[in-house]
Amino acid sequence: MNETKVFGMPAEKGRWLFVPLGITVLLCLGTVYSWSIFRKPLEKQLNIGATDSLLPFTVLLVVFAVLMPITGFFIDRYGSRTVTAVGGVVTGIGYILSAFAPNITVLVLTYGVIAGAGVGIAYGVPLAVAAKWFPDKKGLAVGLTVIGFGLSPLITAPIAKYLIDTYQIPQTFLILGIAFTVIILAVSTALKMPPTGWTPAGFAAARSGTAVNSQIAPMMKSPAFYGLWVCYTIGTLVGLGAIGISSPVAQEIIKLDAGTAAATVSLFAIFNGMGRPMFGWITDRFKPKYAAIANYILILIASIMMTQAGVGQVATYIIAFCLFWLSLGGWLAIAPTATLTLFDPTDYAKNYGIVYTAYGVGAFFGTIAAGKIRDTFGSYTNAFYITAILAVVGIITAVFALKQAVKIAAEADVS
Repeated sequence: MNETKVFGMPAEKGRWLFVPLGITVLLCLGTVYSWSIFRKPLEKQLNIGATDSLLPFTVLLVVFAVLMPITGFFIDRYGSRTVTAVGGVVTGIGYILSAFAPNITVLVLTYGVIAGAGVGIAYGVPLAVAAKWFPDKKGLAVGLTVIGFGLSPLITAPIAKYLIDTYQIPQTFLILGIAFTVIILAVSTALKMPPTGWTPAGFAAARSGTAVNSQIAPMMKSPAFYGLWVCYTIGTLVGLGAIGISSPVAQEIIKLDAGTAAATVSLFAIFNGMGRPMFGWITDRFKPKYAAIANYILILIASIMMTQAGVGQVATYIIAFCLFWLSLGGWLAIAPTATLTLFDPTDYAKNYGIVYTAYGVGAFFGTIAAGKIRDTFGSYTNAFYITAILAVVGIITAVFALKQAVKIAAEADVS
């Protein structure tokens, strides 16, 4: 069984190539995190406010999260290559059609719904592939793979800024759409799951009784599921809300110019990427509860810093938003790793799809609230009082709900 070849090498070595391939797909899909670069130009071009300019981003994240659980059911049926290819094509079509959007309503449809559907279809495949090939290093492998989504703005934010300045927004959407379609289609041809029953040499597969539950319905009845879902919702609500306003906050509160603000988004992307393998390792090494508490403490620190930030306080802004982005990246590793740990790993794609609905809820309320606060109070500052309160709620939830989840897992292991 362990003589399986991958890319012409023994599987234990060749499987590592699935990580950079997955990163490449997620780098393309993760361009959504560069949306703050588009917002100011769109507000001027379409004569819209902060709430409206967040709508395409918000709808994309919600559609993305809604399709994640659905896609999980089709990976086994149609294969990782086909699902990835379809997702890449739909994403590209969404971007290309956005180039011809005459108003915010059409842009919400083309970018939010169509591109969001493509991202939702393709996103989970590289994670499922990594999870299947690395049963012995699940947190590290998933964390490394998903780093592509977090690091995407490091590459795509300056590219988007350059394209917008050079060709304007419509041509930028067109160029990105064509590029993403070609790249994702190319990578999809190489993605595949391991043969049934394959495990790395020396890896002792978990006993069937180790998982808390083996089917989605029992998982959803488990206190572990609800504790994880609430914690994930809070983490993504705060993180995605912060990501959506990163560039505007820099320009409006700190008074940085647009170019510098775009550069800070690229810096934040590094921390977002770092948060994934770092918190994936923490969740592997310790317990989901401790990883979640540490993550919320970082959010609380960042929130307090931003409530005091003002004109010229560049260091405060940079440190705080590095922590916000790091924390969001952390949740994109804590949640899938906890799902693998607490529930039957053979149903990972389906299980994490259900857990991932928390991402959509967090995205919707986080981005909408940030825009409404700005339009109502004339500043984003008040939003950080809310994120501080949510961090405290998250800590309390993690202490009690995730403690119970770990206890259930331990009891199942002993049984």
